[in-house]
Amino acid sequence: MDEPRTRIRPMTLADCDRVSEIRIRGWRHAYRGLMPQPYLDGLSVTADAVRRRARFGQGEGRVVNLVAEREGEVAGWAAHGPYRDGAAEPGDAELYAIYVDPAHLGRGIGRALLAASVERCPCPRMLLWVLKDNTPARRFYERAGFHADGAEEPFEAGGVPVPEVRYVKNLRG
Repeated sequence: MDEPRTRIRPMTLADCDRVSEIRIRGWRHAYRGLMPQPYLDGLSVTADAVRRRARFGQGEGRVVNLVAEREGEVAGWAAHGPYRDGAAEPGDAELYAIYVDPAHLGRGIGRALLAASVERCPCPRMLLWVLKDNTPARRFYERAGFHADGAEEPFEAGGVPVPEVRYVKNLRG
């Protein structure tokens, strides 16, 4: 039997609740043991969805939110836009987030979302931040042609600094 096809489409306001559920489940799955458990346990799908709905459509069209559907169900989400912390180089983009519902991992949904984000990005380079100790995520990005550029900074999770490293990919040429 053929594997169901992944369909990538722009996120809509109606997707906010499901995207928040995927994001929080994704954090709890991917960051278990990498961030304080009380911090992860304290994440709220409801609060995340309220923030997501309030921000939806902001960014003057420069933020791209994509969802991946499998058999009519939203199974993943990715967002990219202008680099947030002052451009590493003029015109750089940043992959802000990419999450797949843990129940759908290993089916190519993350690869499809990442490829669609890269394809829709008009910038010459895309950067992203990943937890330094998140080996599976780092391998995922490396297989997609991203590489660590040497930049590091801590992300604070529940008062505990968690080191992140920056990855970059040249998108043109």
